[in-house]
Amino acid sequence: MTMVFDHLREDIRAIYAKDPAARSTLEILFCYPGLHALWFHRRAHWLQAHNLKFFARFVSHISRFLTGIEIHPGAQLGRRIVIDHGMGVVIGETAEIGNDVLIYMGVVLGGTALANIKRHPTIEDGVIIGSGAIILGPIRIGKGAKIGAGSVVVRSVPPGATVVGVPGRIAGPEPGSPEEKLEEVMPDPVLRVISRLLDRQNQLEERLRSIEQTGPSRSPRELGRNLSARTRSAMRCGK
Repeated sequence: MTMVFDHLREDIRAIYAKDPAARSTLEILFCYPGLHALWFHRRAHWLQAHNLKFFARFVSHISRFLTGIEIHPGAQLGRRIVIDHGMGVVIGETAEIGNDVLIYMGVVLGGTALANIKRHPTIEDGVIIGSGAIILGPIRIGKGAKIGAGSVVVRSVPPGATVVGVPGRIAGPEPGSPEEKLEEVMPDPVLRVISRLLDRQNQLEERLRSIEQTGPSRSPRELGRNLSARTRSAMRCGK
C-alpha cells in the first residue's frame, strides 16, 4: 500500500512539472485521463505477469473505453511518465518506455512484424514525443531525444537528438557529433521498405518544390494565348 501511494505522489509531481495547466491535486486526480490510463495499466500489467491474460486485456479494454488511451498489458512502462491529453495514444505489446517520458495526444508506438517477437519501440529516459508522432518497429529512441509532432520514425534515434518530418529526419545535434554515431538497427524488412518509400516520397516532394520555384511563371492570359495557338495549329494539321 505504501508503494501505491509513493507511485501516486510521483505521478502527481510529474504532472505538475510537465503541465503548466495543472492547477490543483484534486484536478489532477479526477480530470487527467493520462493518469487514469497509467493506473489501469499497472493493474493490467500485474495480471499479465501472473498469466491472467484475459483479465489483463479486459482491464485494458475498460481503460481504453474510459480514457481513449490504449496500452497493451504487456507493455513495460517506467516511472513518472506523463501522457498529456492522451486521446488516441496507442502503445503496443512489446513497447518499453523509460522514466520521465512525456507523451502527447495521438502518439503511436507500433510494430510491423507479425511474428510474436520484439516488434515495438524502446523509449529511453527523458524522451518527449510530440502530438501525432508515429514510431514503428523494434527501434530505440535515445535518452533525452525529442520527436516532433506528426513525425514518422522508423529508424533508431541517438540520445539527445531532435527528429522532425516524414520520414523522420534528425534536425539536431549537429552532424558528426558523437550522438549521431549510434548504429541504426533495422532488422525488420518491412521497416526497410517503409523507410525507402518515405525517403523516395520526400525526394519527389523536394524536386517538385524546386521545379515550382524555378519554373517560369505565366499569367492566365499567356496560358490562354498558348492554348489557342496550339489549337489553331492542330486544326491546320487536320485539314
